[in-house]
Order: sequence, then C-alpha cells, then structure tokens
Amino acid sequence: MSKWKIALASATLLTVGSIQAFAQQSFPSRYITMIVPFAAGGPTDIVGRIVADHMSRTLGQQVVIENVAGVAGTIGAARVAKAEPDGHTLLVGPMSTMSFSPALYPKLAFNPLTDFEPIGIAASAPIMLVTNNTIPATQLSEFTDYLKANPAKLTNGNAGVGSTSHLACLLLNNRVGASVTLVPYRGTGPALQDVVSGQVGYICDQVTSLMSQVQAKAVKPLAVLSPTRSPVLPDVPTASEAGMSGIDMVVWNALFAPKGTPPEIVEKLNSALQKAITDPASREKFLQLGAEPPPESQRSPQALRQIHAADVTKWGEVIRGANIKVE
Repeated sequence: MSKWKIALASATLLTVGSIQAFAQQSFPSRYITMIVPFAAGGPTDIVGRIVADHMSRTLGQQVVIENVAGVAGTIGAARVAKAEPDGHTLLVGPMSTMSFSPALYPKLAFNPLTDFEPIGIAASAPIMLVTNNTIPATQLSEFTDYLKANPAKLTNGNAGVGSTSHLACLLLNNRVGASVTLVPYRGTGPALQDVVSGQVGYICDQVTSLMSQVQAKAVKPLAVLSPTRSPVLPDVPTASEAGMSGIDMVVWNALFAPKGTPPEIVEKLNSALQKAITDPASREKFLQLGAEPPPESQRSPQALRQIHAADVTKWGEVIRGANIKVE
C-alpha cells in the first residue's frame, strides 16, 4: 500500500474516532423526547416519568415525556423506530409491546429485535394470580385442583386479547390442562372489578395493577409468577414455591433508541439510566408502584438484548400455539 493511502486511511480512522468522541461529549445537544406508547397515568408512563426526571439532571438536558398511545403501544414504538438515531428520541418499551407484537400483528410496521438499540431495563413487576373470595382455594395447588375439576364453573378475565393478563393466564391454563371461558375486557380495571364482585373467577395481571385490591383483601392472591417474591407482597409465594414451574412472566419496561444510535451515546444513556434506577428516591417510587429495578446483572444493553430476544421467542410460541392474532 502506498504511503499516501496509508496516510489517508489513518486520517479517516482518526476522523471517525474524533467524530465518535465528539458525539459522546456533545450529547445531548438539546432536549430528549422519551416516547411512552400508552396514555398518561399507567405503569409504563409512571416508570418513564421517574427515570426521565432523574436522567434530566444527570444529562444536563430536559428529558420530556410524550405519550403516543394506540394499538397496544405499536404506534409509539413505530415512531421511535423511524426517528433519527442520534439519541434524542427514546422509547419506554413495555415487554408486551416489544415481545408480543411480532406474533400478534402480522403487518407490524417495525421489527422490535432489529429496529432498536437496547439501552437498559428501567423497572419490572411480576404477574400475580388472584381469585375472587368465593373460590374455595387458598393455595395454588388447591386452585389448580379445583380448576381441573370445575372448568365449566370458572371464568378467566383479562385486559384484552393479546394483553399480558391474557397470555399469563393462558400459559397457566395450558399447564393445568383446563379449558375455561375467557372473558376479555377493555383494560385491567373493569376485569378486576368483576373478579372483586364475584362475576369472574380469576385473573393474572401485574402486581402493580392488583396490589391495592390484594391489600384491601378484596381478592385472594395465590402466587406471583416470577422467580422471586415481590418486595411489596412478600407473603405471597412464587409459583415455583407453590409447586408449579415454567409459568413465570416478569413484565419489564425498558429504554430503547432507534437502530444505528452510536454505541457511545447508548453507553451514556445507560449510565444515566443506572443512576436513575439506583437512586433511593426512585427505588421508593418504584416500590410504591409495585415494581423494582432490575438486578445488577440485568442492567446492561447486552442483558436487555438477551432478555428481550428470549421473551420474543417464549411468548411468540404461546401466541402462535393458541392461534391468537390481532388484525
């Protein structure tokens, strides 16, 4: 190779390196838009606002929440997928939108696995199984025995076709081998109300959504569907402790950037996110919500990439196995 070609190649490498270093040093150069793909007030929105507030102080620029709701979060996610990959537009991606959508929506406008750069998990909450107070069971084993013997007597409410509550209890029902009547609602609120009133037998949903009714003893908690107990309901055993494995569902909310966002910027965003979720005030707010930050081993972009891919595979198999589609 001639001397001038070597010099040109060296200059190019130096220039690229300088641009990358400058991008990291100058980022963020303006406010950051954090898209929440659901309406204000829900768990994903609250988690987003907790981390946005702290990240604003760390990054020195305002992180602004924008709610872009519709089609189970896919409208907001599609907007971020098409945004400029400069770190100034982020997605608060809930596990349901990012992991269920590929199997639920044949004409999805984006690929959750390839159209985003993972930044990190902000918080997670386990799914919990609760029944109305008339069901003659106080333990998971008693409930599954009753479910097997009386499938025609029981109804299973959920927050809508393809929701976390639908798929979590679908996996449970399949494991038990019970064919019960599924009752979809427009959200967890009305479904839970009918469990409380006794019109519906049971529901699986996030601890976040069920915690207040459990604490009021309006429903009976039988198990959390996660590897560990919930810190806000420590007396409720895990499904594994109660004798049933393989039905865990831990619902996470994580930050994603558009594909092609420079790794230096992803690293800076991850660092700011980690400071946010380990702050004692943030942790207390998560706890009040029934959520908690991920363990240290699950806080990196690489960890999120692996967890996300595993959930897409796991829940895709459940959805396709049940032939669930949302047109």
